[in-house]
Amino acid sequence: MRNFTYSRATSVEDALQGIRENPQATVIAGGTNLIDRLKGYLEPSSHLIDISRLQMQQIESLSTGGLRIGALASNTAVADHPIVRRDYPLLSRAILSGASQQIRNVATVGGNLLQRTRCSYFYDPAFPCNKRNPGSGCSARTGINRLHAILGASEHCVAVHPSDFCVALAALDAVVEVEGLSGKREISITDFHRLPENNPEQDTHLQPGELITAVILPDLPVAKFGVYLKLRDRTSYSFALVSVAAAIDVRDGQVETVRIALGGVAHKPWRAMVAEQFLQSQPATLDSFKQAADLALQEAQPLEHNDFKIEMAKRAIERALMASVQKGAEK
Repeated sequence: MRNFTYSRATSVEDALQGIRENPQATVIAGGTNLIDRLKGYLEPSSHLIDISRLQMQQIESLSTGGLRIGALASNTAVADHPIVRRDYPLLSRAILSGASQQIRNVATVGGNLLQRTRCSYFYDPAFPCNKRNPGSGCSARTGINRLHAILGASEHCVAVHPSDFCVALAALDAVVEVEGLSGKREISITDFHRLPENNPEQDTHLQPGELITAVILPDLPVAKFGVYLKLRDRTSYSFALVSVAAAIDVRDGQVETVRIALGGVAHKPWRAMVAEQFLQSQPATLDSFKQAADLALQEAQPLEHNDFKIEMAKRAIERALMASVQKGAEK
């Protein structure tokens, strides 16, 4: 591990000042992914700013409806919160499917948003990787790419985003609250993460020096019927081959509201907007869900070893929507 210096921030302003004074600094809270990257020589940071003691753990209802979750709330606290379990059950399920209890106790909301890919070529310096070393090439395109992207990839990168939590946020129309040197702003979760395009080393649209302070969940009645389906090689804390966060509200046999997001298929959580638009006012039947799934995957471009993901994703969408319909019928 490279040598680095360390300081502990006493406030958000103190953390931002530390970043201003040292542009190579990286903030750390739970560190469950960052420490791995430091050990693998994947982080150039020469200074760590510990924000774990800042008062950003609150989970509170908003007067306008919805929920504000502080960036330092632990995964366990979010998954177990009674309002999350009641009004946003797919978020709770996504978190519980993502890691061991010990990791959930330490990992934070902000850290989850900033997870980096688990692509083996990214972690292995013996192989070229545009995300690790821009311009060096993407080894996964011609290598073992069973776990890689089928949607939104580019010739420069086919890595996938690893977070279950963020897939659920994408389905819930969440908003990321950030604070930086030029003030506060909000970023829609669908705009927060980037597709690789020509700059796969950039995972998000955060500006230099910005710090995540909270995630806002809107008042979304359909979320109560939400489900999270995760398909993986083993059930013991494995990353998703394909995952689906889905919620559907049916009135008089027709779809009134629907949300669909996919994980394990793209460089960012993938919101299936075309499928959602198709389902609007359609009959809530398996046939409609099959057509929607086909639309969601119509632009898929599989690699040599992962074409199975297309059919897997389609079936997962169908299953998740049917499960959501059933959940709504039971309420």
